[in-house]
Amino acid sequence: MTLASEAPAPTTIVFGTDGWRARIADEFTFDNVRRCADGVAQYVVDRGEQAKGVVIAYDRRFASEHFAQAAGEVILARDIPVAFAVHAVPTQMSSYEVIERGAAAGIVITASHNPWVDNGFKVKAPTGAAAGAEILGVIEARLAENGGAAIARRPFADAEAAGLVERFDPFEGYQRFVRRTVDIDALKAADVHVLVDPMWGAGSGWLSRLLSGGRIRVTEIHQERNPYFGGVNPEPIRPNIDEALGMLARDGFDLGLLLDGDADRAGAADERGTFIHQLQVTGLLMYYLAEHRGWRDPVVVSVNNTSMAARLGEKYGIATYETPVGFKNIGPKMIETGAMMGAEESGGFGFGMHLPERDGIYADLLLLDLFLRERAAGRWPVSRAIERFHEIAGPSFYRRIDVHIDRPLYPETKRRLLVDLRQQAPAELAGQPVTRTLPLETGDGFKFWVGDGSWLLVRTSGTEPLVRIYTEATSGATREAMLVAGEQLVRGS
Repeated sequence: MTLASEAPAPTTIVFGTDGWRARIADEFTFDNVRRCADGVAQYVVDRGEQAKGVVIAYDRRFASEHFAQAAGEVILARDIPVAFAVHAVPTQMSSYEVIERGAAAGIVITASHNPWVDNGFKVKAPTGAAAGAEILGVIEARLAENGGAAIARRPFADAEAAGLVERFDPFEGYQRFVRRTVDIDALKAADVHVLVDPMWGAGSGWLSRLLSGGRIRVTEIHQERNPYFGGVNPEPIRPNIDEALGMLARDGFDLGLLLDGDADRAGAADERGTFIHQLQVTGLLMYYLAEHRGWRDPVVVSVNNTSMAARLGEKYGIATYETPVGFKNIGPKMIETGAMMGAEESGGFGFGMHLPERDGIYADLLLLDLFLRERAAGRWPVSRAIERFHEIAGPSFYRRIDVHIDRPLYPETKRRLLVDLRQQAPAELAGQPVTRTLPLETGDGFKFWVGDGSWLLVRTSGTEPLVRIYTEATSGATREAMLVAGEQLVRGS
C-alpha cells in the first residue's frame, strides 16, 4: 500500500528590512528562489528596461552560487541579460555594479549575518540602494500569484553561449571607485599592524588586497570558505568575534577591523581587544567626516541608533534625520536629503560620496583613516582616541538582547506590547521617570526616554516569535537596569 502525503501549500515569502531569508532546503529552495527572481523580472519588464540587464551576485553560504544561477535562468528567460559574479563577492559589490552598468536591478543570494543554516535573497534598486516599496510591491504581487505555478527559465549555459551572460570581477573597478574618496596610498604607508576578521565570509581578502604593497601590516584570519562559519553567526559582535579580540589583546596589534558574512557590515576593536560597539562606530564615522574631512551634509540614522548623532549634529551644524529600522528606509532618505552618511544600529553604514547602501569594507577603510588622523593629532593609541571622542560626543553604553517567546504565546505578547503600551505607557523605567514615548512608524514597537537621556526601544519581529530590546544609556549600570526593565515589559512581569 502506498501512502501519499498532502502537497504542501506554497511558501509565504515576506521581504523584511533587507530581503527575504529562510532555512535552506526548508523554505529557501530553488523553486522559491525562482519565484523571487520572477518578481524581479516582472519589475524590469514592467519598466521596459530589459536591455539594461540585471546584476547577480552571491556570498559563500552553502550552494549560494547554484541558487544565484537558478535566479539567473528565470531572468534570462525574459530576454534580460545578466552580469554574473565570477566568485562570491561582498553584497555591496552588486550595488557598485548596478550603478556602474546602469542596470535595471540587482539580485544577491545572501543571508548576511544570519545563522549558517539560512540563505537569502536581496534586491538592489537601479540606484544601488536596497529595493524600496516600489520594487518590493511588484515582487510581492508576483509572489502572490506564482506559488505552485510553472516559472519559465532558460538554461544558464545556453544563455551564456548566446552572449546573454557576462561574468564580472568587481575588484579593480571598485578599487578605482574607492580611490576617488579615500587616499589608499596614505593608508598603505602607515606604520601600523591591523588585524582583519572577515568571519569566513565574502569579504575575505578584500581589505588585505586593497592595503597590500606598502608599510602597513595586515594580518587576516578566517579567510577560507566555511559555510558553517566556525559554528558562530557571522555577525561581527561579541561573542562571535572573541577569538579576534583575544588576539588583539595578546599579540600587539594596533587595531582590529571586522566584517560580517557578506561584508556589508563593519566592526572594530581597539588595541586592547575592547570591542567598539556599533553605535560608537556610527558616532566615530560621523565625527570623522565632520572633524577630519570638514563635511557638513546631513546624516541619516535608524530609530534604534545612537543619540550621539544628534549631539554631534548640534556641535557641527549637521542636520540629522531618523528613519524606521532597515536600510531600505535609510537609503532612500539619504538620496532624498543628499546625506553624506546613513547608519543603522546593526553595523551597516552607507555614504553619499560612495554608495547609498551599506559597505563594511569602505566603512573599515574610513575607520582606519580616522585613527591614523587621530594619531597624527597626538591621540593614540586607538583607546585614547575613543576616550577623546566621547569627551565630544557624550557617553554611549549600548546593548541589544533578543527575548524569545513560545510561538503559541507570541500573538498575545504582541497584542499586549503594541496595543496596551499605546494606551498606557510606563511612567518609569529602571527607577527613572519616562520623559518621552515614541510609537515606531512601522507600528511594531515603542521607544522610551528617561530623565538622564538614556533610552529603551522594544520592537516585535514580524517573522519570528521574538522581541528585540535595545538600549543606549549614560552608564553601564543604567544600561543593565534598562535591559532588565525592558525584559519585564516584554514578559509582562
